Amino acid sequence: MAHFDQRPATAEAVNPAIAARNARYGLALFAVYGLLYGAFMLLNAFAPAVMAWTVLGGVSVAVLSGLGLIAAAFVLALVYAWLCRAPQAPPDPDAGGGQ
Repeated sequence: MAHFDQRPATAEAVNPAIAARNARYGLALFAVYGLLYGAFMLLNAFAPAVMAWTVLGGVSVAVLSGLGLIAAAFVLALVYAWLCRAPQAPPDPDAGGGQ
């Protein structure tokens, strides 16, 4: 039967330097997304006529920019995952390499 404790299944050591680096990456990418979202909101608030323009087959700027925000969030999440991946161990020169 499953247990209801909140521990992870495997104990993972957390390196404070790596955790701090990952947090910096996350905050920087959040700032990038915040700027994109802020520009979107400012455009909505102060130039709503621009958001009503029709481009690309009858789709409005509002819809395209909204979908662009969703795509940007997904891309930034992928960038964050790539930046925070586990470091690869250098190859061991004494391992022989098949020789």
